[in-house]
Amino acid sequence: MGYFAARDGADYITPVGSIYGPKVMIINEYAGSGGDMMPWLFRAAGIGPLVGTRTWGGLVGMAGAAELMDGGMAGAPQSGFWNPNGTWDVENHGVDPDFEVGMDPAAVKAGQDPQLEKAVQVALDLLAKNPPPKHKKPAYPNYHQKL
Repeated sequence: MGYFAARDGADYITPVGSIYGPKVMIINEYAGSGGDMMPWLFRAAGIGPLVGTRTWGGLVGMAGAAELMDGGMAGAPQSGFWNPNGTWDVENHGVDPDFEVGMDPAAVKAGQDPQLEKAVQVALDLLAKNPPPKHKKPAYPNYHQKL
């Protein structure tokens, strides 16, 4: 959002903890509930593309869970998610990636991560197309001018 001109050293950007540049989210079929919600929000906010496989589509809220005699629990859906367009587009479907990339077992065994590699490639391509702006510090103001 801005910069601070430091008395000593280089100027620094604020907010300091931000991650500047393109963002890409990796998703897969093991992500449900909040793992469905987060990529849906990421896409809805226009943050960046999704890479991987479709999430599993379990975006429901659960009411209190009753404890069973054997130590297990039983719960029931309490709420379901629908979007402002008036559709139920996550439950029982999941969130589709923008770039479909499965995890090839042979590649994984060889130490590769096809989803991560694609996500990095997509991020680098986006960075090349939209490099961060280079800002120029203005001249320091002269507060001691004669009136």
